[in-house]
Amino acid sequence: MLQKLIKIVHEIGAVGVMGSLAASLVLIATAPKHSWVAYAAVRQGIAALTRWLLVPSLAIVLISGLLAIAANRTYANAGWAWVKALLGLGMFEGTLISMDSGARRAAELSALAASGHGDAAQLASVLHSEWGTLWLLLAVALVNILLAVWRPRLVRRTAPT
Repeated sequence: MLQKLIKIVHEIGAVGVMGSLAASLVLIATAPKHSWVAYAAVRQGIAALTRWLLVPSLAIVLISGLLAIAANRTYANAGWAWVKALLGLGMFEGTLISMDSGARRAAELSALAASGHGDAAQLASVLHSEWGTLWLLLAVALVNILLAVWRPRLVRRTAPT
């Protein structure tokens, strides 16, 4: 029963991660470019989405995944589960460093631009970095899903004696 609950929580968290990444991509791609005020509002939305959905969902996925490994001997001995755990840790770090801080920085810069004091070049640099990070995190999340579905045999091979 506990294992099923952990699995459900893990899957719900994964939906939150993928949904928030996809929503951020859509918001960035469709953000109004004719008005700094409207653009700043969209950036505030992306920052809120990252802070209140992406980061907590990723934490839930990471914690529930580690709990699943601890609760299930089969997972603890499966190489694919440990690869997923390492990728999850990398995603969490990348999200905190790049996405969360980048989204907040872009929201600040766009608000400054809306007030007439912003630096468009600095904002463009932050946005370029954010766009790449989003696609990378989405790709890693997809790899994690594929590992969970495919469950390849990843074992350490020992040298012949």
